[in-house]
Parts: sequence; structure tokens; C-alpha cells
Amino acid sequence: MTGSPSAPFGRLLTAMATAFKDDGSVDLQGTARIAQHLVDHGHDGVVVSGTTGESPTTTVAEDGEILAAVKDAVGDRASVVAGVGTNSTAHSIELAVQAEKVGVDGLLLVTPYYNKPGQAGLLHHFRTVAEATGVPVMLYDVPGRTATTISLETYAAAKELDTVVAVKDAVGDYLRGVKIMELGYAVYSGDDASNLGWLAHGAAGFVSVVGHVAGNELRAMIEAFEGGDHAKAREIFAGLVPAIDAVMGVPNYGATSAKAGLQLLGVLDNRNVRGPLVPLDDDEYAALRTGLETAGLL
Repeated sequence: MTGSPSAPFGRLLTAMATAFKDDGSVDLQGTARIAQHLVDHGHDGVVVSGTTGESPTTTVAEDGEILAAVKDAVGDRASVVAGVGTNSTAHSIELAVQAEKVGVDGLLLVTPYYNKPGQAGLLHHFRTVAEATGVPVMLYDVPGRTATTISLETYAAAKELDTVVAVKDAVGDYLRGVKIMELGYAVYSGDDASNLGWLAHGAAGFVSVVGHVAGNELRAMIEAFEGGDHAKAREIFAGLVPAIDAVMGVPNYGATSAKAGLQLLGVLDNRNVRGPLVPLDDDEYAALRTGLETAGLL
């Protein structure tokens, strides 16, 4: 595992896609290829079975198989963080215990979605799942998908647990993010459009989607910024804007655009997703190709 107290899961992670066969079953070999591709292109961590991994559509057994395949594929070259967040605390505990047995380096725990629990419910969920294992936890705050935002008070209370160490932030409020850092969290950018801004505010790194197609470039941006060459970091970010727009600008972005990008790169031979998602159509696929070509990624 690559990590430090300031960046416990590494600097560059991608919430990786899960490959599916034409019959809809999980393609473990394809999923392993995605993980290997990411580690070969600048990543020191991968997040498995998150939103981009289509975790709402996979079973507990499939999640275990996917984790084991990724863990075998990356070995000790990168940290493996398992997405275990659901809108059922008991289900999340089951996933967390399974992930610990597989030997993951971290757990990604998203705010429960659809149920819209209050802050007391969020804290109960976080505490109960975190206490079920000894694995370090990254909370995931993404109100655009969950309809709920974690309050600073809830962050402070959750931080009393030794294993709760990081946050993937898709709220995009830098001032609030600095306050979360002051509570002792390592904050990771959860929105590629905000990556450079988060670096400027002291973030640990990124949990990306665009990293599927731009891992080396995101790694170079981190290294340029940390090396004090902020102009170079901004130049790299500006060059990635067409790719960020292309990947994040389609309906149901994430799994759909990530898999299409991996198909364009030759990592996958299809862009299959599970319902309710549908794959990019030919026009969307062509627009993605244009965006990636403009950014110099194809």
C-alpha cells in the first residue's frame, strides 16, 4: 500500500469501473485489466465498487469476487479501497466485513442515499459501519447523488473514531473543506473539475473518474503543484479541460463515459453497463472521442 498520514490511500486514485460481459455478468478479467491500466498510468490507489463501479447493481458475492480480482491484479503496487456504502447499515456492515477479509487497505463509505437520514442517522451509520472492522475509512460526501450533506458537527463526531481518516468531497466548498481538514481529515477531491482548486487548498489528492483516461496527466499535475511549479500544474489542468468536459458532460456520467473511454483506449472491448444505466450511443461516443483527442489523450 502506498500512503502516508497526510495521504493515507495515496495521492491519485480513480473510482474504477467494473467490466461486464455481453450477457451482463461480471467480467473479472476485464475488471483486472482496468486496475492494471490505472496502476500502470500514475495511480497509487484504486477505489472498487463505488458509484462508477455500479455498486448498486452488484451483489455481495460479486463485490467480493471483484475485490479479490483487483487485489490480485495490483498486488502491493497500489492501495485498494472498497466501496461499502449503501442505504442500509446492515448491508454496509456485511460488505465491510467481506472487504476486510479480502485484505483491502480502506473502505469508502458514502452518505446513505434516498433514505435522507438526519445528521444523527448519518453519524449512527458511519460509527456502526466503521466499528465493524479495523480498516481505515474514507467518508464520501456527494449531496448531488444522496440529497444529504454531512455537517461539520457530524464530521467532528465521526473523527473521534481512530479509523475514520479521510473524506472524498464532492460538495465543492473549499472553505468548508479547509475546516474539515482542520478536524484532522485527509480530504480528497471527488470532482475532477475541482482537482486543481483542491490541491491549492491542501487536499491529499484525487478520487477521479477522468483518471481512467488521464492518469499520467493527473499524476504530473500533482507533482508539478507539489514541486512548486504552479504554472505547469495549471497548464496541465487547462489541457485536460476538453477531456473533463467530455467525460463528465454526458447523462449518467461516470460508468458510462469511463467504460467508453477505456474502450477507446483498447483496455476494454465493449462499454457494457447494467440497467438502469445505458451505454453511450454513437453520437455520445464520437463526442467523447473528440474530447479525448483534443486533450491529447488519444
